Formats: sequence, C-alpha cells, structure tokens
Amino acid sequence: MSDQDTTQQAPAPAQPQLTIPDLQNLRAIVDLAMRRGAFGAAEATSVGQTFDRVNAFLNAVAPANTTPAQE
Repeated sequence: MSDQDTTQQAPAPAQPQLTIPDLQNLRAIVDLAMRRGAFGAAEATSVGQTFDRVNAFLNAVAPANTTPAQE
C-alpha cells in the first residue's frame, strides 16, 4: 500500500452561493432602508446606483412573476 491509498483528502470547502431570491431580498432590504432614512445624503447616490444595478440584473434574469411583493 502506498501513502496515497491510506490518506484521505479533506473535502473541499463549500463555495459561497448567492441565489436570485437572495438578491431579491437584498433589493427589498435596500429599498426599505432608503425609505426609512437609514442612509445619509452623501451615501444616497452610491446606494441608489447599486440598487439600480441589482434591480436591472434581476429584471433581466428573473421572470416578473417570481418577484416578491413589495411592502
């Protein structure tokens, strides 16, 4: 028997996963935080631009009927 036969390799760590529902939840969280004033004026532009990018991506990849209801 060689060392290769007796040693076991450790399983590879699980890769992080991000799903469409995760991004939809993120979009809803950012929208709610903006409406509640959680971001300062200096941050609003970058938050809004990022929100727009996530929203455009979701609109392109996710059918409209799977979008969670907005509160």
